[in-house]
Amino acid sequence: MKLPNGEIVISEMMPADLRNLIQTGEGPYLEFKRKISTPGKIAREIAAFANTNGGTILIGVDDNKDVVGITGYFEEEYQLLQGAHDCCVPGVHIKIEMVHDGPNDVMIVQVPEAEKKPVYVKNKKKRLVFVRRKDSSVLASDELTEILKLQHSGEGVTFEYGKNEQMLFRYLNEYGEITVQSFANLINQTTYRASRILVNLVSAGVLILFTKDETDYYTFAERTK
Repeated sequence: MKLPNGEIVISEMMPADLRNLIQTGEGPYLEFKRKISTPGKIAREIAAFANTNGGTILIGVDDNKDVVGITGYFEEEYQLLQGAHDCCVPGVHIKIEMVHDGPNDVMIVQVPEAEKKPVYVKNKKKRLVFVRRKDSSVLASDELTEILKLQHSGEGVTFEYGKNEQMLFRYLNEYGEITVQSFANLINQTTYRASRILVNLVSAGVLILFTKDETDYYTFAERTK
């Protein structure tokens, strides 16, 4: 059954299922929004889910897990579609559903993981890349953005096992993890050069990038297995 605008469909989810979903709280796959303020801001949430593992946005639910509902159905839908298709590059094909819970209606926005990453968000100065980290959508580092590009370019990634790489591997064998700045200091090179080496090694599957205390770290991929 479609609503008059033709984009929103009535969800098969029952109100009890919606409440159970809300009680799980915000996280890597779930975001609450009381309402949509601007297409640009909702585009950040959409792009972050698309650049990570996909997820769900509930419109009409506040941060305290209270269902406040929505009233401007077509305005919310317009801003969602504008955010997904006009503010995101490439556009993200979201699915919008509606659940009726007592006196309130909640929009369920399903965001698929992008087949080709990164998905950018238009900005005044430059396009930005957001990713999902725990219960927040955060700006991706330059290194993570480049890794997403390389991993979805369809081209093979090679690296040279030279002096810098040898020093890096010895360091990781002893200390386990390293930042771009620490690696630059280790090999006495610019952070740009250090970054390029680390990005190539992640793209080749030798290293992984992880975040701790809002800082990017690199370690051997085999250590996480």
